Amino acid sequence: MSPDRIHTLQAQALKVREHIIRMSTDGGCFIGASLSCADLFVYLYNEFLNVNPQNLKDPNRDYLLLSKGHDVPALYGVFAELGWIEKDRLKNHLKSNDFIYWHPNRHIPGIEFYSGSLGHLPSVAVGIAMDIKIRGGKNKVVVVTGDGELNEGSVWEAVLIAQAYKLDNLIFLVDRNQFQANIRTEDLLPLEPLQDKFKAFGCAVRRINGHDFTELENAFSSFPIESGKPNVIIADTIRGKGLPSIAERSDRWFCNFTHEEVDALLKELHGGADTTLTSETLVVR
Repeated sequence: MSPDRIHTLQAQALKVREHIIRMSTDGGCFIGASLSCADLFVYLYNEFLNVNPQNLKDPNRDYLLLSKGHDVPALYGVFAELGWIEKDRLKNHLKSNDFIYWHPNRHIPGIEFYSGSLGHLPSVAVGIAMDIKIRGGKNKVVVVTGDGELNEGSVWEAVLIAQAYKLDNLIFLVDRNQFQANIRTEDLLPLEPLQDKFKAFGCAVRRINGHDFTELENAFSSFPIESGKPNVIIADTIRGKGLPSIAERSDRWFCNFTHEEVDALLKELHGGADTTLTSETLVVR
């Protein structure tokens, strides 16, 4: 991927984070997790998925299912930046005259399935991927899960079925931001070694920095990772990415800021942050 293209994607991701921050007032939103997955959606809709407002009913399009539905502000922001919905429409967040609220709703163009209760959409994604295989299609199916969501047994049932039916057209994309609600995943029900667990379930696995567009490109360009196996991409991310004042804070799961606080956060977003990301630890200083 060229430096110019990376710059374009980074600029769009910054705009998406602005939208997320603006939706964290007048009722609030799940800002931390939405900020962690913004880069993932920017990459997928710009570089990987064959889906757009003109082919949403085309059976040959690709599919993205947002299982961690509380991160939908990031998806709204991407849709607004791509022109799928009007940017001004985001001001209707949580208002009774629209369908833009805390979880995905199919009245919004591009939302494939309702979600909110965690653990449901991996099974839906398996069903779609199986149908595509039966029809002989070439569509790609991506289901985005949270790391805390992996505590749901239904996720692992879906992975087992995907392995049994050799669904190599399916990608489980894990937003590994190390938190679930107001506690670290490893302090509640430890997930590591996560790669080994997915491999034991018969998956082909890649682990990457979910904020690095070059790493995203390298991971997704090798799709399928291994023929005959479901794909798993574990994206290490920072909850609250872009806002050092709230990043990795357990009390900044759901936030309802004042308008003045939103203005301050937007300034902070454009001030940058010194971040270090490794496969083992996430440090913001």
